[in-house]
Amino acid sequence: MRGYEAADEPSWLRCRVLAFLTTAYHDDVLRARPATPPPGFGLVAVEPEARTGRGKVLGILDVSVDGDLATIDTVAVHPDHRRRGLGRQLLAEARTRLRAAGVPALDAWTRDDPDTLAWYRSQGFVESDHYLHVYANRYVDPGEPDRAVRTPASGLRPVAVFAHADLDREAELRRGFRRVHVCRRFSMAP
Repeated sequence: MRGYEAADEPSWLRCRVLAFLTTAYHDDVLRARPATPPPGFGLVAVEPEARTGRGKVLGILDVSVDGDLATIDTVAVHPDHRRRGLGRQLLAEARTRLRAAGVPALDAWTRDDPDTLAWYRSQGFVESDHYLHVYANRYVDPGEPDRAVRTPASGLRPVAVFAHADLDREAELRRGFRRVHVCRRFSMAP
């Protein structure tokens, strides 16, 4: 377990893609790791490699900090290394750093994957807010984007739309779109 270093990026990206592949974030693919400006930080759990000393990234946790609030931007464990406590260890190190920095609140937003929700709850997070993520995709259902965007800009034909909605519209939106997720905010004191 150590702080993220720029040389970790290729392994960080592989870990994130493989970890997200079986979740509701399966299409949230990045080509580069987003910057985490200080006082935020990135942590990695690595399997040391004797030849280079760098090691394969097995788990990642990135935290941004804005004033009195820290937010987990990414937490993921490589699928071949789950259920070994890596996520818990990464979170424990993040909480230690946040307490030392005097940051009083930590939150995370996630979708409705049962294992992910169970993990956050088992770590002491409490659900504190929610809304809907709605995906309208012509390749899933040719009419979805048109139902999501009634009047497109001149000359544009929607192919895919990503939208947010209030939770009270969940039943209605699930009837009209195949991919609707409840996005939940979990919060805790570090």
